Amino acid sequence: MDYQPIPTSTPPAPVEPTGFFTGIQILPIIAGVVVDYIATYAAMYAYFFVYVANELGKRGEVSPEVITAYMLSDEGLIIGFVIGGLGTALGGFVAARRAGTIEIKHGAFVGLGSLMLSALEQAMQEEPVVLPEWFTFLSVLSIIPAGALGGYVAEMLKGIGGIAPGGGSPQRTG
Repeated sequence: MDYQPIPTSTPPAPVEPTGFFTGIQILPIIAGVVVDYIATYAAMYAYFFVYVANELGKRGEVSPEVITAYMLSDEGLIIGFVIGGLGTALGGFVAARRAGTIEIKHGAFVGLGSLMLSALEQAMQEEPVVLPEWFTFLSVLSIIPAGALGGYVAEMLKGIGGIAPGGGSPQRTG
């Protein structure tokens, strides 16, 4: 007796790795970079020109030179670094929520886009601000992980809160 297997449907597709850019959506990344840029500058101006100016005003030392000196001090640079990192994480979060898939990668691409925009902005300045090398190194090293962190938070909060990824309302069953 011969064994005759019953033919099945088409054979399974071969396993292939996904490409690095597979599934990446450009519009959420652009939106995330815009959110990062606006949030970072708004928070920086709010901190340096409202809070710091008021604190220095209590001492009677308010002038553009004093504010610039504070912004370039170690304390001002660290505060600026934290504000910038939070802005990038927010941009990564927004991009990840809008994309609704591969959130961490979308957040990381926001960090990359913000890094490119910052380099372009620095190159276009007539008199670029000279920052300490440690600060530049730390900023470049951390901007992509900051965006990825925003994407990670978006992924962890997926399905929480009444707003579905992509901005619509979640489908309710039951």
